[in-house]
Amino acid sequence: MRDRPIGRPVMSQRWANLLFLHWQVDPEELSPHLPEGLHLDLHEGNAWLGIVPFHMQRIRPSGLLPLPWLSWFLELNVRTYVHDEQGNPGVWFFSLDCDQPLAVEFARRSFHLPYQHASMKSRNKDGSIHYSCRRRGEEASADYVYQATGPRTLAKPGSLEFFLAERYLLISHSPDGSLRYGRVHHSPYQLAPARCEPWSALPAEWNGIHLPDSPPHSTLWADPVDVSVFPLRPAC
Repeated sequence: MRDRPIGRPVMSQRWANLLFLHWQVDPEELSPHLPEGLHLDLHEGNAWLGIVPFHMQRIRPSGLLPLPWLSWFLELNVRTYVHDEQGNPGVWFFSLDCDQPLAVEFARRSFHLPYQHASMKSRNKDGSIHYSCRRRGEEASADYVYQATGPRTLAKPGSLEFFLAERYLLISHSPDGSLRYGRVHHSPYQLAPARCEPWSALPAEWNGIHLPDSPPHSTLWADPVDVSVFPLRPAC
């Protein structure tokens, strides 16, 4: 899945200021939220749920220039890791909060992803990212202050970091009930240990998912990557 797919990408974008917060979760907590045909992808017998705030930058159709008022926005996704009946490993998104209304509507229609309208803000202060997200209809906001705390390295195949971060296939659920597969391609992440305080599990709760009453079991920073997005396919 890390190889560049054959064909022409439909979109180009950059992901920056990525924070990967992950909790180890009882598989029975997550399995009921998956559609038929998908199964939890486990690491050493454990399921994982991620909350990932980051900056979307330079979003545009392939071959076109980005637009200042449209191509930069914030996104926070709640995700787990799955495989289908053929064993293809991918990401299943429970939600993707976003503060760009046009991006929300486009992603819902074109990629069948559960994007949510949200009020969001982010700023860099004293070397830390101060990030806040409040989904439309919710009273409280999810707040994060985070920064990298160590050297950047590539995740080793077989490691937990590799399992959580090195994912290049999204799986979505189309209106007709079938699964759709979307490939992305970028250089491998340069990952670093990170500190996040405060952190919030609210985005999981907005999706009806209860997380353990404990800090994240894994907290990682990722340096920016330039991403090619390929069209959805009915089969991987």
